[in-house]
Order: sequence, then structure tokens, then C-alpha cells
Amino acid sequence: MSEWWTYRPSDFLLFSPRTYYRLFELYNAEVWPGQLPALALGLLLWVALWQRRPWAPRAACVLLGAAWLWVAWAFHWQRFAGVNWAATWFAAAFAGQGLLLWLAALVPGGRIEAPARAHRLGLALLLLALLLPALGLLLGRPWQQAEVFGLAPDPTVLATFAVLLLLPHGGARARSLRGASTVWWLWPLPLLWAGITGMTLAAMHAAAAPLLPAAALVALALRLRQGVN
Repeated sequence: MSEWWTYRPSDFLLFSPRTYYRLFELYNAEVWPGQLPALALGLLLWVALWQRRPWAPRAACVLLGAAWLWVAWAFHWQRFAGVNWAATWFAAAFAGQGLLLWLAALVPGGRIEAPARAHRLGLALLLLALLLPALGLLLGRPWQQAEVFGLAPDPTVLATFAVLLLLPHGGARARSLRGASTVWWLWPLPLLWAGITGMTLAAMHAAAAPLLPAAALVALALRLRQGVN
């Protein structure tokens, strides 16, 4: 038996890169033209958050909650589980996050109060999530394999980090479910997925492997710097 230290991360992959990207290709073909309303809703949300509309934080939680639930069922449970046994656990985690986001939408909130730097970064991350299919094209993947916000895990999680930076926090005044503390129970599962997808893509030697982990670390660091707890 080979020594354990001789193994590489790619040795633990349950599927080939070709199978992984082909999965997105088949998925996109089956859900077409769902990509169009998903991107349109994402763009409308970006505009509302940019304009700091009072209803934007709650709308963001509702939309993202629906996206996480859809990805849980349509991608992880129905498709990814066919090539990766862990996808059933991913489906449960994504469904849980979707429900948490819907719960957050019920929490009394207010206008977007994020500092200017957090607001700019949040908008940039959300725009990047919406443009992720274009990034795939630049990296040499055909458009049929695009990962689209609201339908695929990575752009949906990236958009979630964006929105978490923009949610109202209220500073030290919020110590219960009614304020800033609600933000923190929305972070663990997106952070966990950022690590999982980063390791998976790194094992496949994908150029986009650092993208989501880096975005997660930057968003979390900025949120911590705001001193919200």
C-alpha cells in the first residue's frame, strides 16, 4: 500500500474534470431558459442594493433563500449526487441556508447601513457573481457549461457574501435576533462551501479555484473590521 503522504488532492476526487463540467452543460440544457430570469432578478437586486432601497435587504434574503433551495434540490440532490455521494449532504446544507435566509427576511430591518467600503465591495462581489459565466468563457470553458447565479452553487454563494456585507447591522444596539447578530448565523455555511469548492477546483487544477475562497476571506475580514457582533 502506498504511503499516505504520496497522495495528491486529485487522488481523492470521485469524478473527472470532464464529468464535472459536463454536468453543468447538461444541467443548463435542462433548465433553459431559466438562466435569463435568474440573471434578470440578480441585476434588479444589484440596482436596488446600489440605490439603497429600504426593501432591498429583505428582498435579497428572499431571493437568495429561493436560490439556495433551488440549488439544493435541482443541482446537488438531482444531479451532483449522481457523481459525488457527498452531494446529498451538500443538498441538506444548501436547503438549511435557504431557510435561514428566509428567516432573516422576517427579522425587522431597515435601510442599508454598510460603510462605503463594504457597500462598494458588496456591489462588486454581486456583479462578479452575475458575470461569472463571462469569466468561464475567458478561462476557456464553453458557454454551455456556464455557472449562473441562482442556478449553480458558486455564483449563488458569491452573491450571498455580497449581500451579507450589505445587510443592516445597527452596531452595538443589536444584541438579539432583531439586529446585527442575525448576520452571523448566515455566514458559516457559505464559508464552508467556499472551502469545499476551492479544494475541489484546486484538485482539478482549475484556474478559478482561488476565486470563491479569496472572496470569502476578504468579505469576512471586512465584516469583522466593522466590529459587528
